[in-house]
Amino acid sequence: MSVVWKKSLEILEKSINPTHVRAWLTPLQARLDRDGLALTASNGFVASWVKNRYLEAIEQAVRQAANRELPVRIQCASLDGTNDIPGRKPALASPNISKTADGRPATQSSVIITENIPTNISGTALGLDGRIERSVPQRARQHQASVGRQHALPLPVSTPTPMARTIGNSASGHAGAPAGAWRFSFRDFVVGPSNELAFSAARSICRHQLVTDQFYICSAPGLGKTHLLQAIGQELTANGGGKQGRVRLAYLSAEDFACRMVMALKQREMENFKAGFRDGVDVLLLEDIHFLQGKEKTQEELLATVKSLRAAGKKVVFTSSFLPKELPKLDSLLASQFCDGFMAVIDKPDFETRMRILEAKASVFQVQIPHDVNELFANSIQSDIRLLENCLQNLVIKARLMNQRITHGLAMEVLKNYAPNTPKPDLEKIIGFICRSFNLSHDSLRTKSRKKENVLARNTIFYLARKHTDLSLKNIGEAFNRKHSTVIKGITQVEREMSRQSPVGRQMDRLIQTLEAQAVGQATIH
Repeated sequence: MSVVWKKSLEILEKSINPTHVRAWLTPLQARLDRDGLALTASNGFVASWVKNRYLEAIEQAVRQAANRELPVRIQCASLDGTNDIPGRKPALASPNISKTADGRPATQSSVIITENIPTNISGTALGLDGRIERSVPQRARQHQASVGRQHALPLPVSTPTPMARTIGNSASGHAGAPAGAWRFSFRDFVVGPSNELAFSAARSICRHQLVTDQFYICSAPGLGKTHLLQAIGQELTANGGGKQGRVRLAYLSAEDFACRMVMALKQREMENFKAGFRDGVDVLLLEDIHFLQGKEKTQEELLATVKSLRAAGKKVVFTSSFLPKELPKLDSLLASQFCDGFMAVIDKPDFETRMRILEAKASVFQVQIPHDVNELFANSIQSDIRLLENCLQNLVIKARLMNQRITHGLAMEVLKNYAPNTPKPDLEKIIGFICRSFNLSHDSLRTKSRKKENVLARNTIFYLARKHTDLSLKNIGEAFNRKHSTVIKGITQVEREMSRQSPVGRQMDRLIQTLEAQAVGQATIH
């Protein structure tokens, strides 16, 4: 991928819905030449759509990224390797065609699919946009051409989740996924009593030792469910797992699944959409399925897809912050389907596990952390491993920037920005923090008011209560005269905005950090 285009995408995500950027713009193949920046779409429909709706924004972003005027042209790939006129729309049933690493045409699917062909492949590279570029013998290319029409979807390839953006260009000379294709693996997962069952099940489903081909991972935010999901993907693409040692793996969020379905409906391409998921993959990894609450049509399609995959002996893995029984707006048949497999819950890690996580992270940073500093962090941040690791990372960065030794005092300075060095706050403390920050009363949050600030404040309280307390969803809702389904909806909205890094999401992230810092200040005063 062109460096200019990569920077342009980062700029575009600030002005365009990130989901739309991942769905329509990230899949474009970028090439710099004497005439400017050429963006190649998989077919004429996508090229026309991008040109009509995003060309002006793309030109501005490219100009900013390149720091100069750079002409942009949008074109589409064709069977003979030439470029169609950008606005020309091919027949809807025609396959998506892109260029392989050696310049030859290759079929392409719209889901993030990684294929492992250990005996035939001579070179594999997985691009930053998740697209596979490969050089294969004539027999493999003929096979691809024969099935291209069946599996091709005119929807663009996109990176499904923020985590998937880390996919990078690399190659592997052995039977496995390209190095760096996944952020997380089983090797860097620290196992403890809280996650041992989930870890063992994840390894077993990769080794065909789990008695079921479906796995459901549940945990609060920041406890490792995404880590395990990506580790499963890494293991399967590295060691095979499909027929004849070949695995086709789709990894995306439930939100992206819904987005793709909506686009397929608008384009009258539902048959291709169905074929892409049901016939085009051996393993489906789907994150944050609680997002599908209330989306009846999408739930119906997912249920049919999962049944089709499992009937064919294929694997399905889900993650969610909630158990199926905690999702009242989930279709009963789909909820039953989620339970028809192995389910594991990741709990909050104990002190010893948190200490080992810090030691493992310090090893990655190649730095020696004093034992008392690790104890300080492990005692202060107990319910969010991601936050714990980020805290340690910022300590290391601060010490290096200031050319200082890592000490208990320096760690205290960093910790003030992350978590209080006190017992975790109860619901009343959380409500007090939020009400003061929004200049609202508890009573006003208990009313039926749908004012933006009231909804945002309530949702933030729901999220923090779920994260820091052991209260049930029902008990959290009762404090605000809300049903537990409303609590789930609010938590999902907070997670969605924060994962997207939208303006509201960044605001909420800063707010949460500020509240935790205030807790440290109050603990110091008292």
